[in-house]
Amino acid sequence: MATSYEQSGDARGTILGHPKGLFILFFAEMWERFSYYGMRALLIFYLTKHWLFSDGEAGVIYGAYTALVYITPVLGGYLADRWLGQRKAVLYGAVILTFGHFLMGFEGTGGQDQASLNIFWLALAFIIVGSGFLKANISVIVGQLYPRTDARRDPAYTIFYMGINLGAFLGSLLCGYLGEVYGWSYGFGAAGVGMLLGLIVFVIGKPYLLGRGEPPKALSKGLEFGLYAVGLVAVVVCWWMVQNQDVVGTLLGIFGAILVIGVVAYSVVKLPSEERDRIFAAMFLIFVSIVFWALFEQAGNSLNLFTDRHVDRSIFGWQMPASMFQSLNAAYIFLLAPFFAWGWTLLGRKGKEPSAPFKFGLGVIQVGLGFLVLVWGANAAGVSAVPVIFIFLIYLLHTTGELCLSPVGLSSMNRLAPAHMASLIMGTWFFASATGNFAAGLISKAAGGEGLEGEEAGRELVLSVYSTVGWYAIGIGVVVLVLSPAIRWLMHLDTLQDDNVGDDLLGQSEAGEALAGGVHPEVKG
Repeated sequence: MATSYEQSGDARGTILGHPKGLFILFFAEMWERFSYYGMRALLIFYLTKHWLFSDGEAGVIYGAYTALVYITPVLGGYLADRWLGQRKAVLYGAVILTFGHFLMGFEGTGGQDQASLNIFWLALAFIIVGSGFLKANISVIVGQLYPRTDARRDPAYTIFYMGINLGAFLGSLLCGYLGEVYGWSYGFGAAGVGMLLGLIVFVIGKPYLLGRGEPPKALSKGLEFGLYAVGLVAVVVCWWMVQNQDVVGTLLGIFGAILVIGVVAYSVVKLPSEERDRIFAAMFLIFVSIVFWALFEQAGNSLNLFTDRHVDRSIFGWQMPASMFQSLNAAYIFLLAPFFAWGWTLLGRKGKEPSAPFKFGLGVIQVGLGFLVLVWGANAAGVSAVPVIFIFLIYLLHTTGELCLSPVGLSSMNRLAPAHMASLIMGTWFFASATGNFAAGLISKAAGGEGLEGEEAGRELVLSVYSTVGWYAIGIGVVVLVLSPAIRWLMHLDTLQDDNVGDDLLGQSEAGEALAGGVHPEVKG
């Protein structure tokens, strides 16, 4: 008799031609992203308005938090692959995420009350580690529902990533509205309820996963609870690190340098010339991505504050809370991703599709152009509030830039790395994303304007920073476009061969999620 894992993913029935287990994962992930992005939309306001941190302090805290969200999937993915299995890791991550989100609703007295602040830091730490366990593993289970050669795999990931963006869109709207209009505990409470719903869906839907994601070998209760204890130790470490943001930056710098030097040295000494060149091309793209994410991640940080303070947010006579604009990125991805996929395919058939480095250059130019459009709109408005159309435009340009860079980057890392270095190069890619997130906090700090008197002076400082980073981004993007033929040559696409059929990166052909926060793709298998 076939074991549960040996059964077809369709054994418990299908919906729309896909295993029912896919839709269990769809709704679990949708609610998790609802809670994550709902909380994220409010975080910078919670830091400045409730805990009374300065703009600069809040920006760096926000940057350290999002950087740690990118780092912890390394731990969650490793423990799941080695011992715990993806299902138990996702379940554990969901439990501590739920706890963390509800803990965010504990407002305390506000201000700089140390006892209340310690609970807030602890809530962030639970969310960071919970994201690491859940996001590192849930997308892997999707692939395990299908045979390697199943033509439904890519459409399955399209459906799954639609759930991600749907959750991000709804979470930003609902939690942002409740938090700003009715009170912080309502917004964060709604995020907690969303995470609890995701946990319930995942628990109830376990039979539909048909044994996918179970531990790779027999797991004793002692070892299992020991691994859970490792997660709690990680919570304590993150609780300390999120309070000591300089340490996060220092560790990113040290380990980033070690990682880059190690990859380059290994490539020079151990790899044949063409594989070495491809690693150099990948490293170039990785460094460009740091610039992109450092600017793109202003969305939940300084741009959120600018929208709140200096933009006429009146839409049909209603003043839309600033946090709700965080939903625009997910909405634009829904609308535009199919056109980008169709456009690249059409150009590819005609032999005119831009190379990956050229697309990267376009992405960086667009993120810079978004800032310059906002600066132009603000200057045109004079002393009046900035028309809300310019917020729609900056998010539009940043999303089109993301669609040129993020999914292309995921695919490129997998294509360029030899099989035995695939995980290392992907780790470097996401480490660069963490670095970009931390750098975003430093840019936001520069735009904070501590010591300035008056709202107008603060607005002018933000616009000055945005103008500077916008022009730098366009300049860097142009340089990338100029260098793209040389980088494309380093990729040696004409001699590129598959090392192992079916080892494509999970989700590499999809649009990705809004901001891609905490994503840690594995290889399909």
